[in-house]
Amino acid sequence: MLQGTRIIEVEGLGPGPFAAMWLADMGADVICVHRKGGGVTPGMPERSVLDRGKRSIALDLKDPEDIKTFLALVATADGLIEGFRPGVMERLGIGPEACQAVNPALVFGRMTGWGQDSALSETAGHDLNYISLSGALWYASNPGDAPLTPATLVGDIGGGAMYLVGGMLAGLLRAKTSGAGTVVDAAIYDGSAHMMNLLMSIRQAGGFGETRGQNLLDGPHWSRSYACADGGYMTVQCLEPKFYAQFLALLELSEDADFKQQFDSNTWPVLTARLAGIFAAQPRAHWAALFDGTDACVAPVLSPDEALHHPMNARGAWVEHDGVLQAAPAPRFADASAGPQAAWAPAASPERGAHSAEILAELGLNKD
Repeated sequence: MLQGTRIIEVEGLGPGPFAAMWLADMGADVICVHRKGGGVTPGMPERSVLDRGKRSIALDLKDPEDIKTFLALVATADGLIEGFRPGVMERLGIGPEACQAVNPALVFGRMTGWGQDSALSETAGHDLNYISLSGALWYASNPGDAPLTPATLVGDIGGGAMYLVGGMLAGLLRAKTSGAGTVVDAAIYDGSAHMMNLLMSIRQAGGFGETRGQNLLDGPHWSRSYACADGGYMTVQCLEPKFYAQFLALLELSEDADFKQQFDSNTWPVLTARLAGIFAAQPRAHWAALFDGTDACVAPVLSPDEALHHPMNARGAWVEHDGVLQAAPAPRFADASAGPQAAWAPAASPERGAHSAEILAELGLNKD
């Protein structure tokens, strides 16, 4: 879908590389500028899944000659992604002004936690910090428990990478027709707050308040996870009465007077405890088989490895390639040239600087 679009990615961590991977998954020519002589970031592999489908050039962005090379590369690009603290790219001489001087149509994507200009823009932070101040973490727990979210998904990826990609695509569309570039200020704080608007619409209708554990999606016995006899877990979220009725029928609770009062919040703690006892009496496989294929809105909690082998993965959402488990591109497009999703195989992740000579030749520059 993005064939013919070139994105320059300045090596970074987390949401920036993820956003660039997503653009590469959709066909963009993504060139990652890795640090010349730089080592692998602790905790990351030598050839990361996040680099799949990209090309790599190694440059020293403190070297004047390599800065010239960088700007020559920028002149050929449609977009750029960087994830430094505010002001770092400017101090290197390759901020938006310098880059758009050589390429006025460039979409300059900036990925930070707190934004380019805020009370905390110069302050360090991580995923949980950003979403805690934005309000996105507030409802993320069972009653009485400390808030906890899936690592990086709400902040770095949801509020960060996905908003950066959305902003980049909007900028690229405008640049195609107007020739005018833009600067995308994607802040995890902003994006994670924006994602709360679905809950804010429910709050308008009285379904959500300030108290955790007493709201439509975080309080009821029919909207939570339950432990099973073997240590596995099942998720239950049968919001609509017709689905809740199926849930009760399968558990043989349809005639239970207390369970009939689905939306009576006074009964939720007691009914939660009762369901906890019911689910704890059987292993996960028992419950998965009971609810499989029904509209009761119940599903087992699978690890990524288990998801790979689940029948649902006939869609090919998870693949294992050269011993590396990873998720296939999303979303999907009705394009015959793309081939069946289940047959998709990831493009290799390059070694650092693997395409330096090739890219320099494309730019008409001499090799080192």
